[in-house]
Amino acid sequence: MSVRLHFLLSMLATALIPQTGGAQEFPTETRREIGKFLDATARKEISVGHITVDSVAINGNTLQLFANMNCSYIPFREDNVAEIYKGINALLPTEFAEYRLQLRTNRHSIEELIPQALRSKKDKKALTFSQDVEKPLVTKVSRPYTPTNGLQNRHIALWQSHGFYYEPKLNRWEWQRARCLQTVEDLYTQSFVLPYLVPMLENAGANVLLPRERDCQTAEIIIDNDGCLNTNSTYTEHTADKVWRQGTGKGFAHLRPQYIDFENPFKEGTFRIAETVKKGKESTAEWIPEIPQNGQYAVYVSYQTVPNSSDDALYTVYHKGGVSQFKVNQKMGGGTWVYLGTFGFDAGKSNACKVTLSNRSAKAGQIVTADAVKIGGGMGNIARRISEEGATDNLKSSDKTVNASDAAKNIPAAYQPSYITEYQKSGYPRFCEAARYWMQWAGIPDSVYSESHGKNDYTDDYKSRGIWVNYLAGGSAANPTEKGLNIPVDLAFAFHSDAGTTLNDSIIGTLGIYQTDAYNGVFANGASRYLSHDLTDLIQSNIVRDIRTLYEPRWTRRGKWNQSYYEARVPRVPTMLLELLSHQNFADMRYGIDPRFRFTVSRAIYKGMLQFLCSQYRMDYIVQPLPVDHMALRMIGENEIELPWEAVNDPLEPTAAPEKYIVYTRIGNGDFDNGTVVDKNSYRTVLPAGIVCSYKVTALNKGGESFPSEILSAGQAFNSKGAVLVINGFDRISAPADFVAPAPADTLLAGFLDDLDHGVPYIKDISYIGKMKEFRRSIPWMDDDASGFGDCYGNYETQVIAGNTFDYPAVHGAAILKAGYSFVSCSDEAVESGQVVLNDYTYTDLTLGKECQTKIGRGGIKPLEFKTFSKPMQDCITAYCNQGGNIFISGAYVGTDLWDNRLIPANEEDKKFATEVLKYKWRTGQAATMGKAKCVASPFPSLSGNYTYHNELNSDSYAVESPDAIEPATKEAYTIMRYSENNLSAGIAYQGEYKTCVLGFPFESLRTAEERASLMDAILTFFNSKKPILFPDITYSFYDVWANMLRIPFETKALDDDFQIKKEDYYGENGGVVFPNPNAPTGILMPLSEIEDIIAHNRDVIVVVDEAYIDFGGESALPLIEKYDNLLVVQTFSKSRSLAGMRLGFAMGNEKLIRYINDVKYSFNSYTLNQTALVLGVQAIRDREYFEETCAKVIATREWTKCELKKLGFSFGDSMSKIGRAS
Repeated sequence: MSVRLHFLLSMLATALIPQTGGAQEFPTETRREIGKFLDATARKEISVGHITVDSVAINGNTLQLFANMNCSYIPFREDNVAEIYKGINALLPTEFAEYRLQLRTNRHSIEELIPQALRSKKDKKALTFSQDVEKPLVTKVSRPYTPTNGLQNRHIALWQSHGFYYEPKLNRWEWQRARCLQTVEDLYTQSFVLPYLVPMLENAGANVLLPRERDCQTAEIIIDNDGCLNTNSTYTEHTADKVWRQGTGKGFAHLRPQYIDFENPFKEGTFRIAETVKKGKESTAEWIPEIPQNGQYAVYVSYQTVPNSSDDALYTVYHKGGVSQFKVNQKMGGGTWVYLGTFGFDAGKSNACKVTLSNRSAKAGQIVTADAVKIGGGMGNIARRISEEGATDNLKSSDKTVNASDAAKNIPAAYQPSYITEYQKSGYPRFCEAARYWMQWAGIPDSVYSESHGKNDYTDDYKSRGIWVNYLAGGSAANPTEKGLNIPVDLAFAFHSDAGTTLNDSIIGTLGIYQTDAYNGVFANGASRYLSHDLTDLIQSNIVRDIRTLYEPRWTRRGKWNQSYYEARVPRVPTMLLELLSHQNFADMRYGIDPRFRFTVSRAIYKGMLQFLCSQYRMDYIVQPLPVDHMALRMIGENEIELPWEAVNDPLEPTAAPEKYIVYTRIGNGDFDNGTVVDKNSYRTVLPAGIVCSYKVTALNKGGESFPSEILSAGQAFNSKGAVLVINGFDRISAPADFVAPAPADTLLAGFLDDLDHGVPYIKDISYIGKMKEFRRSIPWMDDDASGFGDCYGNYETQVIAGNTFDYPAVHGAAILKAGYSFVSCSDEAVESGQVVLNDYTYTDLTLGKECQTKIGRGGIKPLEFKTFSKPMQDCITAYCNQGGNIFISGAYVGTDLWDNRLIPANEEDKKFATEVLKYKWRTGQAATMGKAKCVASPFPSLSGNYTYHNELNSDSYAVESPDAIEPATKEAYTIMRYSENNLSAGIAYQGEYKTCVLGFPFESLRTAEERASLMDAILTFFNSKKPILFPDITYSFYDVWANMLRIPFETKALDDDFQIKKEDYYGENGGVVFPNPNAPTGILMPLSEIEDIIAHNRDVIVVVDEAYIDFGGESALPLIEKYDNLLVVQTFSKSRSLAGMRLGFAMGNEKLIRYINDVKYSFNSYTLNQTALVLGVQAIRDREYFEETCAKVIATREWTKCELKKLGFSFGDSMSKIGRAS
């Protein structure tokens, strides 16, 4: 080293390192005492190693204490900084009292480590990481609001840990982490990011950029100007004032089903361009996809950024909910997939489902470009094999070699292929795959996604995420020196979970990682990289505070590491790497797989990001509200409904108060529209007849939009038979049941019990991979294929598991409407609070789904949630029943929750409510596994049919893995349904002063709409059976016998003086009409016109025309079946076919009515048929000649008898039957 260089370095050290003059006498014991004090202070908040005072210096009149890095893990705030200085001052020897005290750690004074967002006095001179953004990447034009204090115009890059990847040394695709505790980290972090965090950020106005596929839809449709591979989708152009023409350069082309090595689909095709117009006629490009199946699909567009690109390219998406428009700033983001939104599409190809691009703009003379449109997530299409150069070792993100600037690029291959293998795709949905593969499909340069040049996908994957951030921001103010997509990224966030276990059920907890040394410690605009510390502190603090407040006071804060992890070091924007918890630790994951926990953590992350960005852009901090509740739909006119609701206050965030609301509407089987903003907490609208209409509400403030409420529905039937109130009592979302063995075995056995209760995902779960199979805590992790304690099956990985959609009033309502009844719906809390009065409704349907009392985490911290019948609900139902109501209740735990919930002792009052009011009692839980139930004989003949429900995990409906067996609790209640596999009672019905019907499995879990319609019709018919059946007083004598035996109320109508049926007597309200034609024993025939008149006046009930004697004269009502679906024509073989002893008969009517008869005929038919009778019946039908001959003889005999009686002086009405009727 030269003397000059040595002198310069010495001078630099003198300037940077404080001198210790006068501090050498600082007592060692005082250092220890200060360290102990700091230890005690830190442990109030964090779990950290010992804090020591490593050195002391006097700099002028300042006494500087230099603590080790552990001290920096403390979340410093103005109040605890003051307390720390006060405590240290009390420990100082008197000779140091004259100095101003400064405690330093992590190269800063502790007051400098207070995040700017939390300082009472803002440093207006401090450089912030902020950028002037006139127009963001995507603007949602159809959104009916714009957050003014949220994240509008902000761009956030975030990623959800790892993903399925190709391991060349094993020549297989595999997860980057072990299968453990029913998930794998590669999917687990997705379960926070996709359903919760991304929507929260987008609801605040942010553009969220992900390096992994966000759509779990496995279908993918690519529509491109260069052709559409394996699809009938079409790209078309409509030219007006400005023509579409070929662009200069490369664009996207979909030329093959798989891509290998470094093939880039965005370099293999062409693109189209058109000049923008401000006035005049617009030119448009259209992408019309052929959708393979109904569903929700993400929509991505692509284009090329060219000189003079438009900053407001107008895209329109036509979907099931209507039309949504977006303006895309094509000055950024060219040459990759740009996400617009997720929409519902019907299968097929039509103009009702398409994407268009217009050249209309606020500025004429700019250029819009059109390239491919991608709809759906798809399956992985990147094929891999071991590189010809071999494969390198997998290195950790924190490895020094990885984080060296150039050394990693030259790592030699440790494995050489002995033979060249075939290319292989993952075979998994793209959302499961690692970022490296999505980037290749999205046109990102291979220098970003494969720094190893194909030798190691594992290290390439985590490296690519950080490099990708810089590529996104390349050319923008955030990263002006590098080429890229010119997107002004504001921050980056890496979401991970950690590893490690504890045997004593202690929490491992939350760690934050950031890095400050890279790029000379500053960002491009000169702001300090310690802003990453602020970001990390704010996010971690929100997470830990909210978890401790709501769920677990013992949640561990592990500190904030300023360390060189690749994902934290490389991005040129403020970045945090989060290790939320340990995915291997049971104590952590009891919380971690609960949807409530996922929502809370995601909201905390969003709040931390919002705090940080508000401090950077000097905005007021306002958090988006929580979802509303206490919702109730009610009819307020013949065709008008009103929907009121109540706001929900956030006890953690006083700024999260709603100011306005958005009401979204869905008509029939469509999708929700773009919403209507309302100023107050109620909404009125017209309700069209004959269709289910659904509504959800979000709350608004200046910070953005809340998550949606539950969905309520209503329907107005044509010629309605009555109104049903549907109560949505299924609010539950939760983790699976779990257990810890009783002491002293608590350190030996623990785990999740899926067969007992799988729990309930929020909407859907994409992270569940299979049941846990290793419950022994002592079994260690060996490798990712033998993960020890918590090891689980992988039979559900890649599958989407349906959860609670909060949309069941529509499911119930569709069946109610089909049965001819109108309905409205409400939330259970609206009933419990008295907002909705049950006595206003003749019929009530309470849906309980998988509602049952549920803990979160280890339990015992907060009260159990989701009780089937709260005390207020019990009181409301009791009062309703006492007033003669009709209530239908279905749920998987209607008995278990009251009798056998293992989390809480049974309450005798709860059981008394079930047995004395609802008239059922619990028999057993986990009653069946096959998902089949059958109606059985009971005094209620309308309750009939065989049914199947979802009993296994699937993507269509939540699974009922553990239904209840319930039994009648009184002699007036009867079992109406049994599980097919074991004949345990699956449902009961009671008829007394009021009526109840209770099922031990949820109605909405029935597999088909036809099954739901059939069962709902049967239940409502049972409820409606108080209305009497009408038949003549002089008629077939067995009508009243059967009615009395089956407890069917009836009224007889007198014949007139001429023994004729008076049609007007059958116009009034009734439960059905039965009459013979010709009547018996009178033999008088009613004209067909009068029969039709009776049918027309009774469209809401069944009319049975008994034509036992029709073959002896008169016109059958059979042709009317084509006109009236409520008509049933019955005939017998006993009369005209002379087979009275065989007891053969048949019914003709609407297909639905015939199905109902088939469902119950073996339960209520008093005459059994043998094979001989069936064969003879068929032959009797075939022998037409004998039939006609016999009828003619009977008619001739009847007419002769009538003549002879007249000769003897008798008078009588004209009979069209035979001489007498056999009994």
